[in-house]
Amino acid sequence: MKKHFLTVFMDASKGVFLVKLALIFLVLGEARDAIAQSTDAVDASLPSVSTQSDPTPSPAGVEPLGGDSYILGTGDYLRVDVFNIPDYSGEFRVLSDGHLNMPIVGAINIEGLSLQQATAQLERFLEPYVQRPVVTLSLLEARPIQIAVSGEVNRPGSYRISTDEAANGAATDIPTLTQAIELAGGITQLADIRQIEVQRRLPRTPLADGRNKENKSQVVAVNLWELLKAGDLSEDLQLQDGDRIIIPTATSLNADEIAELATASFSPDEISVNVVGEVESPGNIRVPPNTPMNQAILAAGGFNNRARQGTVSLVRLNLNGTVSQRDIEVDFSQGINEETNPSLRPNDTVVVKRSGLARANDTFGAVFSPLNFIFRLFGI
Repeated sequence: MKKHFLTVFMDASKGVFLVKLALIFLVLGEARDAIAQSTDAVDASLPSVSTQSDPTPSPAGVEPLGGDSYILGTGDYLRVDVFNIPDYSGEFRVLSDGHLNMPIVGAINIEGLSLQQATAQLERFLEPYVQRPVVTLSLLEARPIQIAVSGEVNRPGSYRISTDEAANGAATDIPTLTQAIELAGGITQLADIRQIEVQRRLPRTPLADGRNKENKSQVVAVNLWELLKAGDLSEDLQLQDGDRIIIPTATSLNADEIAELATASFSPDEISVNVVGEVESPGNIRVPPNTPMNQAILAAGGFNNRARQGTVSLVRLNLNGTVSQRDIEVDFSQGINEETNPSLRPNDTVVVKRSGLARANDTFGAVFSPLNFIFRLFGI
């Protein structure tokens, strides 16, 4: 009897357990349906935004400008696309206070931010007005940048550089390091292009309340020899507003390096040399880099009839600050070589001396010049 009662009790307990389990699944199913329905419901007061695909591709043939390295500032012209909501989209220019004035949202501070940071900033400000906003931010026209170039360039100082634009109005190119060096007159023969420094401000850190932390600075090391030797375009750094470029002085360069450096795109197109003494047009002349000595003599009009045509002197300022002078035998049949027809460097001086006959004539002239005066005085 007791055993039968226990069996009945256990069967009843199992039945109750199964009923409870069924009720739990039923409640969970209804809750899931309710959540799905509430998710599908759309607040009529807020526009809805889909997060599907990328809204607007970049124009064909135009590489997007900016990127995470570009820091936004006053004067930048931007395109803001809020996906599926044209009322919030448009083209805007960053105002003098660093703000972007957007419809309904109002002023948003994006100065000192990268494009990626500014995109996140815009999405955060749009959240009270747009569900799940998807923003695409494009830089159409970069503002002119102000940079400083110092050290071994021909015209150190401050420069303002504008960006290039494509035919459709989209910005396509940001000034680079080599372009800035060209603008500053090119490098000097004393430049150490292996250890160029670019001092740059980092993007600001946006805070939750819309303010920004002050940006710090960094030093970017650049080796332009890698650009010349290996074609490494990453060394031709894209410049930003406020960059300071420092080109140090080289401690040593061999003749081959100097010759190669003289033909670089960021070296001057012409150098200044002096040809003095017994030539037809003595003085300072401008010639292409690596011009041979013989060509410089011919550019000065060639030897006159008083010149010692067999030998000239070359005076050169060395990298260590010393001045060297050596006599070189002239042979116009020789090509460029260091012994008889060296390539000239900036500020080299070629001295063409008098021939022995010219010196003798000058000596006799100095001796007999007083006698000529006496003879003329007495009518002799």
